[in-house]
Amino acid sequence: MTGNVDRPGQFFNDDITVPPAERGERLAHGIRRPLDREERDIKDMLLRTSSLVGVAIADTVEAFETHDAAKARGVIEGDAAINALTATAIEEVITTIATQAPVARDLRFLLTLYDVAVELERIGDSVANVAKRARDVAPEPSLSVNAGVSAMGRLAIELLADVMRALVDSDVELARTTAHRDDEMDLMYHRAMAQLAALSKLDPGNVDRANLLQLAAHYLERVGDRVTNIAEDVVFLSTGLRED
Repeated sequence: MTGNVDRPGQFFNDDITVPPAERGERLAHGIRRPLDREERDIKDMLLRTSSLVGVAIADTVEAFETHDAAKARGVIEGDAAINALTATAIEEVITTIATQAPVARDLRFLLTLYDVAVELERIGDSVANVAKRARDVAPEPSLSVNAGVSAMGRLAIELLADVMRALVDSDVELARTTAHRDDEMDLMYHRAMAQLAALSKLDPGNVDRANLLQLAAHYLERVGDRVTNIAEDVVFLSTGLRED
């Protein structure tokens, strides 16, 4: 997978098939319910964040297709809300670990939520960067490969929705399938880069627009890599193993 962010391998040998109530016996009486609630609240916060990111990608694709600079600017400005949510989620994870002293799967779950928050924040940044290219190219005529960038955006929406569903359902197979679909994103990326390079050689007047679209394609490809990292986190949560 092109440019995938490396993650260190880790292994936990606790049995996550044990019901939560039984795993919680090692915790002091009265802590289990607040810890469950805090985990749920953080997860819900990340689901809201992923929804905002999905809308941002959709708006960016529309901005590209309709040459709507105002819509692109809305995405850029909206990144602050995504940053704020992820920062709050990260702070809540740190506070929960410090005050609840979670063990076994609870600790793993909170560490996974921390990683997911970081990845969502970075995805949001990438989308904002794509939107900047949509804003800049909006006054110009379309190049034939614009549709390729839009297709990458639509795939990014699908992958993000699938990986968050895998997180909610602890669906290892969906997580693995989503990670493997990053190959589709890589293929689209390399095809777009080649087409844009060819258009630049064909007509020097295409160079500026092609460069903007190449940057957009680059940032969308990075979204695919970040989604893959989240998918690997979901697998890790359920199995205790890091899969490449």
